Amino acid sequence: MLTNEEKDLVKATVPLLKEHGSEITSTFYQRMFEDHDELLNMFNQTNQKFGDQPKALANTVLAAAEHIDDLEAIVPAVIGIGHKHRALNVKKEHYPIVGKYLLIGIKEVLGDVATDDIMNAWEKYYNQIAQIFIDVEEKMYEEAAWDGFKPFIVKEKEYLTDDVIRFTVQNDEALPEIIPGQYITVKVKPKDYPYEALRHYSICSINTANGLQFAVKREGEKDEAGVVSHYLFDELNEGDTIELSAPAGDFLLDHSDEKLLFIAGGVGLTPIMSMVESAVKHNKDIDLIISTTDKTTLPFKEELESLKDKVNITIRYTKDDGYLTANDISGYDDYSIYISGSLAFNQAMINASLDNEYDMSKVHYEAFGPRMSLAV
Repeated sequence: MLTNEEKDLVKATVPLLKEHGSEITSTFYQRMFEDHDELLNMFNQTNQKFGDQPKALANTVLAAAEHIDDLEAIVPAVIGIGHKHRALNVKKEHYPIVGKYLLIGIKEVLGDVATDDIMNAWEKYYNQIAQIFIDVEEKMYEEAAWDGFKPFIVKEKEYLTDDVIRFTVQNDEALPEIIPGQYITVKVKPKDYPYEALRHYSICSINTANGLQFAVKREGEKDEAGVVSHYLFDELNEGDTIELSAPAGDFLLDHSDEKLLFIAGGVGLTPIMSMVESAVKHNKDIDLIISTTDKTTLPFKEELESLKDKVNITIRYTKDDGYLTANDISGYDDYSIYISGSLAFNQAMINASLDNEYDMSKVHYEAFGPRMSLAV
C-alpha cells in the first residue's frame, strides 16, 4: 500500500497528466511495441493510428490518479475495460509489461520532473491498480461461456445495407444464453497483414435457434480501411470458419426498468436490437429513436417494421433533418436511457441528457471505440 507521502506525489502529477497524458501513453505504446511486437496481435491498430487508444489509456490513468483515496470510484470503468480485456484474452502476465512501459513513457516525457520518488510512487500505484484489474478479470474468465477463441462456421452472410452485414455462425456445441447488449470478439488473420486482428462486434439478437448473430459495418476506405471489417466483407464467405471469444460486455439491459428509451446512431442500432427484442418479450414501455444518414443506411428494416406495433419508433435521417438535439430526447425524465453509437454520437447524446437534467445513473451507453475516450 502507498504511504500518504507517496499518495501526495501521485496526486501532484495529475496536472502534468492532464497536460501530457496522450503524449505519455503514445510514447508508452511505441516503446512497448518496439520490444514486444507480439502484443500487436491484441491491439486495434486503427485506434492507435488515430489516437483513440492512447486517449482512452490517458483518461484511465488520470481517473486512477484523481481517485487515489477512493479507488471504488474507478471500478465501473475497470469493469467495462475488463470485459474487453477478457474478450481479447489479456492475461495477468501482461500487466507487468504494460506497467514497465507506462513508467518509461512517464519518465521519457516528463524528464527531470519525474524524480525517483515520483517514479517509485507511481510504480507502487500502478501495481495496485493492476491488481484491481487482474482480480476483476479473473472472475470474468471464470464466468465466460468458453475459454479463449473457438471456431464457428459462417451459416449466413446477409447484407442489411451496402455497408452493414449480418453474420449468423454456428458450431457443434450449444450456444449460451445471450444477455441483451453483449458483444463477441472475432479473431482473423487477413492476407498481407502482419498480425492477427481482433475486433468486438455487437450481438444483434437474443435468439440463437439458428445460430449466433452479429453485425459488422464496413469501416473506411483505401489507406483508412478497417482491416477486420473489410476482411469480413470481402474474404469471409458462407461455409468459412471464424474464431470467436465468448460473449462479453457491461452495456446490458436491466430488466427491472419498466420505461425504456433507446437511442441509436447508425450501426449503433446493433446491440439495441437485441435489447428491444428482449424488452418486447417482457412487455416494457419502449421508445426507440434512430439517427442515420438516410434510408439507404438504415439496417434491420424488416425487424423494425415488425416492431412498429409494439415500439414507438422515431427515425431521424440526418441528411434531411439534421442531427439529434436535447429537444429531440426531452420528456423522458422517468425513463431509463440506453445510448449506442460512435464516440461522437454518444458524447452528443450524453450532453443532451445532461442538458435535460436527467438522472445520469439511469443513462447507459455503449461506445464503438475505447470507452474511456468519452468524457461523462
